[in-house]
Amino acid sequence: MKKTACIVLSLLISGLVFSLPTVAGSQLVSLGTGGITGVYYPAGGAICRLVNSTRQQHGIRCAVQSSPGSVANIKRVRNGELDMGLAESGWIYHAWNGSDLFIDQGPDRKLRTLLKLFPEYLTVLAHPDAGVEQFVDIRNKRINIGKPGTSQRSTLSSLMRGSGWSLSDFAVALSLEPAEQASALCDRRIDVMIYTVGHPSGATKEATRDCGSKLIPVTGGVAKSLMADNPQYLPITLAGGFYSANPEDVTTLGVSATFFTDDDLPEDTAYAVVKSLFEQFDRFQAMHPAFAELDPQQMVAGPYPAPLHPGAERYFREAGLLP
Repeated sequence: MKKTACIVLSLLISGLVFSLPTVAGSQLVSLGTGGITGVYYPAGGAICRLVNSTRQQHGIRCAVQSSPGSVANIKRVRNGELDMGLAESGWIYHAWNGSDLFIDQGPDRKLRTLLKLFPEYLTVLAHPDAGVEQFVDIRNKRINIGKPGTSQRSTLSSLMRGSGWSLSDFAVALSLEPAEQASALCDRRIDVMIYTVGHPSGATKEATRDCGSKLIPVTGGVAKSLMADNPQYLPITLAGGFYSANPEDVTTLGVSATFFTDDDLPEDTAYAVVKSLFEQFDRFQAMHPAFAELDPQQMVAGPYPAPLHPGAERYFREAGLLP
C-alpha cells in the first residue's frame, strides 16, 4: 500500500501495534486523522485498533497518521500519501465537485465514502466579556481564522461571504493551530474561536471550563447561505448542559465526520476494514464519548458526499444495513 516506510514508523510511534506477527499476504494501510485536541485523532486510533485486533482474519495492518485535518487528508489521499482518511462531509463534497478549495484541482471522481461517523458542529465560542450573543456580533472582534489551506479557514471564508464581510471587518485575525485556540481565548488574545468539531471536544471543554466561554448560535441568513453553498450542512442542536457555563440548547450547523478513501483501495480491503468496525461495534462505542450514541443505520445512510465504496457497500448489504 501507499508509503509503506512511513506507515511502519507510524505504527511504532503510535503504539497501536506492539508486535506484529507475520501474516501471509499482509497489507499496510494508512489512515489520516487530525490534531490531538479534536475527535478525529481518537476516532482514527479506534478504527485502526479494531482492524489490527482482527488482522489474523484478513491480513491488514492499519496505522494512524496525525494531520491538519479534513482538507489535508483529502489532498493526501488524492496524491497517494494516504490510503484512507477522516474528513468533514462538506469538504469531501467540495473535492468531489471541484469547488471552493478544490477549484484548481478540479473534481476528484475517484473519492469514495466508507461510512459516516459522528456529527460535527460548526462551533462558535466567545469569551463571556466579549459582548457576543449572536453570530453577527463577531464583526469587529478579535478572531482566529486558522492556518492557511485548512478547512477551518475556508469554512470561515464561507461564513464571511454569507455575511458580506472580509478580514478587514475584524479587529484582529490570528492564524492559530486548533490546539492553541482555547488558551488564546481565555488569555483574551482573541474574543472568538470558530471551528467545526465533534463533541465532546477537548478545546471546547477547556474554553468553557477555564474562562466560562459561551457557545454562540449560527442561524438566520448566514446559516441559509452556507447550506445553499454546500448541501452537506444541516441545522443541528447541541444540548444545553453539555459544557459548563452553557445551560441552554444551541442551534448551529452540522456536517458528518466521514471515513473515506478512493477507488484505489481494493474492494476486499474496504470490506475488511468496515467489517472490523461493525462486528466490534460495542467496543468501538466505548472508545470515546462521541461514539456512544452512534447508530449503525445512520452511519451507512446517505446522502454521501462521494459514492459509497463497493467493498463497504458489499459488507453493508451482507449485514442487512442496506437493502
